[in-house]
Amino acid sequence: MTHRVRTAVQLDAATVGQLLYDFNTEFDAVTPTARVLGTRFDRLLASNDVVVILAEDGSGEAIGFAFLTLRPTPYYDGPVAQLEELYVRPTLRDGGIGTALLGGAISLVRARGAGEMQINVDEVDVDTRRFYERHGFVNIEPGSDYRMLCYIRDL
Repeated sequence: MTHRVRTAVQLDAATVGQLLYDFNTEFDAVTPTARVLGTRFDRLLASNDVVVILAEDGSGEAIGFAFLTLRPTPYYDGPVAQLEELYVRPTLRDGGIGTALLGGAISLVRARGAGEMQINVDEVDVDTRRFYERHGFVNIEPGSDYRMLCYIRDL
């Protein structure tokens, strides 16, 4: 399957809201409606400290996204990037789309001067942990049952 990644703009807010809603409902997480999320992304995407990377199939349909926030820090000249969410539609996983989204996200925040990217991963989510470890992220939290682990990658 062919896909491309690009930076989302405010006109993509409803699409991003729907993707986040789909992600949350897939994992039975409490979530606002897709419409509410879209309205919030309309505001967020106007901000310089929020970035969304969209993956689209050959027809232009959104099939995944990466949502990042940037925050100032005294530890780097640039910001720290937090990968808030990364989602690929379930039927399209294991096809390189997540890797393309992560690569696009890293390139974009690196270009903005970010010194580090962080992601929190549930300790029990072994496949997701392997995905980030494969892409150079390192767990800095000692593990125990049902903890959220903080992964970091220097940029």
